[in-house]
Amino acid sequence: MVVLENDHVRVLEVHLKEGEKDEMHSHPSETVYFVTGSKVKVTMPDRFVMYHEEWTHQVENISTADLKTIVVESK
Repeated sequence: MVVLENDHVRVLEVHLKEGEKDEMHSHPSETVYFVTGSKVKVTMPDRFVMYHEEWTHQVENISTADLKTIVVESK
């Protein structure tokens, strides 16, 4: 869900229920704030990164708890 979008940033709220995964997607450089903790599996098409600018990935919640994050993307 888009919480805020302007010329500089886009703020997204992401909520994955237990066992749910999102579609493969891309982000520009971003900051992620984890509102609730969980154990997740992140799948990337061709590389593993810890720090990143733009990237493509898929997130799967493999925990028994829901995951909620706030994503702030640079524009």
